[in-house]
Amino acid sequence: MGLTIAYIIIGIYSIALLLIFFYSLAQLNLLVNYLGYKRRNQTAPKYNLLDPKEIPFVTIQLPVYNEEYVMDRLLENIAKLEYPKSKLEIQVLDDSTDESVHDTAKHITKLQATGLDIKHIRRENRQGFKAGALKEGLEIAKGDFIAIFDADFLPDPDWLKKTVIYFKDEEIGVVQTRWGHINRDYSTLTRIQAFALDAHFTLEQVGRNAKGHFINFNGTAGIWRKDCILDAGNWEGDTLTEDLDLSYRAQLKNWKFKYLEDVETPAELPVVISAARSQQFRWNKGGAENFRKTVTSVVSSKNIPFKTKFHGVMHLLNSSMFLCVFIVALLSIPMLYIKNSYGHLGWVFEVTSFFIVSTIILFICYWFTYKSIQGSSFDNFIDYIKLFFTFFSIALGFSLHNSIAVLEGHMGKRSEFVRTPKFNLNNLTDSWKGNKYLTKKLSPNMILEAALMLYFLFGMYSAVPLNDFGLFPFHFMLFLGFGYVFFKSLTARA
Repeated sequence: MGLTIAYIIIGIYSIALLLIFFYSLAQLNLLVNYLGYKRRNQTAPKYNLLDPKEIPFVTIQLPVYNEEYVMDRLLENIAKLEYPKSKLEIQVLDDSTDESVHDTAKHITKLQATGLDIKHIRRENRQGFKAGALKEGLEIAKGDFIAIFDADFLPDPDWLKKTVIYFKDEEIGVVQTRWGHINRDYSTLTRIQAFALDAHFTLEQVGRNAKGHFINFNGTAGIWRKDCILDAGNWEGDTLTEDLDLSYRAQLKNWKFKYLEDVETPAELPVVISAARSQQFRWNKGGAENFRKTVTSVVSSKNIPFKTKFHGVMHLLNSSMFLCVFIVALLSIPMLYIKNSYGHLGWVFEVTSFFIVSTIILFICYWFTYKSIQGSSFDNFIDYIKLFFTFFSIALGFSLHNSIAVLEGHMGKRSEFVRTPKFNLNNLTDSWKGNKYLTKKLSPNMILEAALMLYFLFGMYSAVPLNDFGLFPFHFMLFLGFGYVFFKSLTARA
């Protein structure tokens, strides 16, 4: 390997590590915000729902597409919401193309007979996908406030009473609640997804909201002020994460968002890796698309403090961290050989210990979010250590798949909105096999993931002749992560 090539590899490797380090520092700052946050919900102005004059009119939107397995559960649950029927409208925005449409229509007819104002709204095409359905429903919505739930979400009966009250403050455009997970312990895959989402819904959402930084409506389990949606330019379907897009446009117009960590809205996690793949692809590509669309507006805004701009940029770059991690992983083996071929470059490897520092920072940050939900006993800490490194390994295994999504987003390559199949699995004995919405195709990325598994096995082997075991744990986790993703993708198909 020539010295010029070695310098190029070191440069790219160092830039990727530096970006990861900045990301970890941003997370550490959010942790400080999170730990210092004093709950102010009790002092915020609230509607008095005991006074009929103060009860606002709410429209609930349920955007659905081919949800045969969960439609009955969704409709039955929404019908249990405790709110005056005279002030409540439900829109089932049904873009389905299968036989579930007929069953949904029958169920809605039964609910209408109980006096519930519920409508079955169908479109001739799926233009704009979820964003298009929400926008079309908004045109005829009666409510001043729009609550949105995806098909797998199960709000408690008093959910509206706990959330809509905060719109008494006329500057608030969105109230968002924390996601819960009804099938957290179904498998290793669901546990690590819950782990990552819990970090987002505690550390990140609270940490940003506490200091007035930009947060995002999470696409579901929240309420919008109708005027806020319209003022921000309405729903747009030009990114795969329409929720993040509208959130930033609204906050750039000075609307405030309120996040309620104490209000949990349970939902179902994907139990099959193909479903998790499609969800991860959509979220990560959408994040990159929104960076491309929005970052200039954030940076150039004159009424946003520097710190809020910094957190906004890091937020929009969240998904791009997968690309940085993948670059670091891919170049770590050449770096191992460079270190042992060019002794005078040894100082570089001391500088690039940023990656270890970043990992330690994330380990500390995620522990505080984990214990806030699971508890802080010694047994819980031991469970956390195992879960953290399992999560870390599998996240590394997803890095190729997610990096492709990020690159497509940054390059502006358009793709269809692929929904995440729902399963309605209530306990460990329930099986996902036979779900007709699961893809039967193997991901073409699997071949590369198998090759990467072997590549990092070679990285582990390389430590022996070079007598350098510094990167061995990293390569071991990469080997496990890509092996897990490859074998699960190979075996877990309908």
